[in-house]
Formats: sequence, C-alpha cells, structure tokens
Amino acid sequence: MKKVGFIGLGIMGLPMARNILKGGYPLVVYNRTPKKAEPLKTEGAEVAGSPKALAEASQVIVIMVTGPEAIDDILHKPEGLLEADLKGKIVVNMSTVSPSYTEKLNETLRERSAVFVDAPVSGSKKPAEEGTLVILASGPEERVKELEGLFLTMGKKVVYCGEVPMGSRMKLAINLLLGAMMASLSEALNFAEKMGIGRELFLDTVLAGPLGCGLFNIKKEMLLKGEYPTQFPLKHMLKDLRFALQEADSSGASVAVGHSIFQLYRQALGKGLGD
Repeated sequence: MKKVGFIGLGIMGLPMARNILKGGYPLVVYNRTPKKAEPLKTEGAEVAGSPKALAEASQVIVIMVTGPEAIDDILHKPEGLLEADLKGKIVVNMSTVSPSYTEKLNETLRERSAVFVDAPVSGSKKPAEEGTLVILASGPEERVKELEGLFLTMGKKVVYCGEVPMGSRMKLAINLLLGAMMASLSEALNFAEKMGIGRELFLDTVLAGPLGCGLFNIKKEMLLKGEYPTQFPLKHMLKDLRFALQEADSSGASVAVGHSIFQLYRQALGKGLGD
C-alpha cells in the first residue's frame, strides 16, 4: 500500500483520514492546528510538522480543506507543499473549489512533475464518519483506478467524471441541488406547521412517498429534536453556491433557483449562522 499524506483535519477531513487509517494504509497527517492531529496520532498515524515534511514522507497526498485560500497557504507558505520534491507523487484535492482554480492547481502541480487528481466528495459529516461518501473523481483515468482502493476507504462509490476539472464541476452541480433541497424542505416544513400540521407527521409523510431520500432521512431527527450539530457549515455552502453561480455564468446555464437560494444563505450568514 502506498503511504498516504492527509492535509486538513476538520469536520470532514478527520473522519476521512481516520477511515484511511482503518483501511490499513500507512498515514501521515498535517493540520494547521496541530492539536487536531492528536486523536489520529494515538490511533497510529504519523504527524508531520509542515506540508513539505508530509509530502516528503508520502507517495499520495490528499488535501481536504475549506477552499482556495487554505490550499494556497498549504502550497506557498514557508515549508509549504511546493518546497518539497513532488516528482512522481500523486496529489489529490478533495476540497471544493471552483473549476477554474482546479485547472490552475493542475497546471501548478504538473510543472512540478506531480500527478493531479481532482476528487471532491458528495456527503457531509455523517457519511464521512461512516465511510459512505461518493467520490467525484477527475484526472488521468488510470490514476483514478489506481486510487480506487484508497477512495473506497472513505466512500461507497467512485464516480469517474472525466478529465480535470470535471470532478469539481460535478460537485458544484450536486451542491446546487443540495442547497435547493434543504431550502425547499425547510420552507415546506414551516408552511405545514403554520397550517397546523405536526412536524413529525409532515416528515413521516414526505419520507413515505417518492420525495423520501437519504438526505431528508438524515435531517429528520435533527428537525424533530430542534438540535442542529454542524454537518456542513452554512458559510461553506454559500461559498460553493457562489462558485456554482460563477460557473453557470461562464457556461450560459440558467440558475434562477440558484440565485434565489444564494440570497437566502447570504441572509442566514448575516444573522450569524455561518458555522
């Protein structure tokens, strides 16, 4: 098994890295806040002091951070990833970024003789913990196939989307749908309650029919209890919707619903609900 380096141990990254370790892969991790690496260290992972040190100790480097700014920091800061010899190494970005940024990242790494795979994921905290994410991979097909075993420690399915940046494009389409589904569920639930329909009755009815789906099933208990532990921070959904609207503008796609929900999420962010 190739030695894996994993950068980013946040809400998604920590359980994903843990599942790689459970899958038997030798693992070295790095996080900007070193304390977050301690649980994995006790479970057998090595902890690197910098992205450069992680790259030098790994054959496959996985990045799972909040967005382009965090990736730029990992790449360019002192002792950053680009200070390492990356020749022949595979760098996998699983963070959600824009397709244009993905193309630039691909070119940057190609100049350093690294192989780049674009592989964002569909799923939030619970699927990350359960290892049931869907991996949306793009890049050299033979390299994606080579990484399938690694990907399946973190997910239940690997979807090959084509060449870079098709994985990132697929992720934006998926998250546009996700944002719309959650806004619609919330609006319909509030509407039902205002008409005197009980919350549990409404949700049971939705889940019993053709509108029932895994996403709504995951949210049911949270909605019934009125407790909403962070699964995917709203500020990150807003970021992804912004990327989706930019890509829609570039491609000429009409996204009227996307523009509406973007404003809803912006209002929520303004009310302090970003995290």
